[in-house]
Amino acid sequence: MQTQKRKVQKPLGDRIFDICNLIFWIIFLIIIIYPLWLIIIASVSDPDAVISGEVLLWPKDFSMMGYEAVFQHQELLRSYANSIFYTLAGTALSVVVTLMAAYSLTRKFAGKAFVNMYFVFTMFFTGGLIPQFLMNRSLGLYNTVLLMIIINCVSVWNLMVARTYISTNIPDDLYEAAMIDGADHITYFVKVVLPLSGMIVAVLCVYYGVSRWNDYFTALVYIRDRTKLPLQTVLREILATLTTSTSSDSFFSAYADNIQGMTEAIRKAEVAKYCCIVVSTGPAVILYVFMQKYFVKGVMIGSLKG
Repeated sequence: MQTQKRKVQKPLGDRIFDICNLIFWIIFLIIIIYPLWLIIIASVSDPDAVISGEVLLWPKDFSMMGYEAVFQHQELLRSYANSIFYTLAGTALSVVVTLMAAYSLTRKFAGKAFVNMYFVFTMFFTGGLIPQFLMNRSLGLYNTVLLMIIINCVSVWNLMVARTYISTNIPDDLYEAAMIDGADHITYFVKVVLPLSGMIVAVLCVYYGVSRWNDYFTALVYIRDRTKLPLQTVLREILATLTTSTSSDSFFSAYADNIQGMTEAIRKAEVAKYCCIVVSTGPAVILYVFMQKYFVKGVMIGSLKG
């Protein structure tokens, strides 16, 4: 005789809680998403509608004026290519170095406690900007592409997460078996550790990639050759020069010769601010979307106590 599964009905209190919880998180989601949506629709709306506050839910009088103003900047495309190169090269180097250091900290060796303390110490105390600047300049790294790749190469937090992931997810039995078969540490790291660390590699790529993509301050301090500037630094200058200044370096200096041109500059500046945000954050948002499934699981596994 076939038995029917009886659906257990939740108590009234639980149902009320679920409804209230759902409403709360929907409201919370709207609070987070709406500012992002507002920036996107404002960037493609008519400047007059943005200034008057008419853009609330949908674009009004669709216009690409802001993007035209931003992309007419001569250095923008070159800086975009620079940022892509700095992000890819810097992230690859950071991930490799972090994983190598994390693997080393999972092995037993003399002075391991001191090395761990040395790494952790740097999380709370640094030499400061001026000593770092003087050191990098004395090393010949000032105003070089190499500095943009190797600076801030390793985050100690990411190192500890990677170390915990390796120690909790790759059993020591594999290490012992590899050593019996004649493998050295490099062979074991390349052929065993790396293939089994795909999850934490994805997490590190997200962490380092977003950090390097958003970095504008390093170039602001160390780079003087404008052909080497990254996107974020150039966008910062664009935002700073989106004014009605009549100076020669103003972003809209071409409009400073008449009242009508100045009015047009103000209108462009209003929407160009939103366009700069979209241009600069778009790649980072896309990276999060595609890496989300690895990101959440990898962080949970790598943050376990170990």
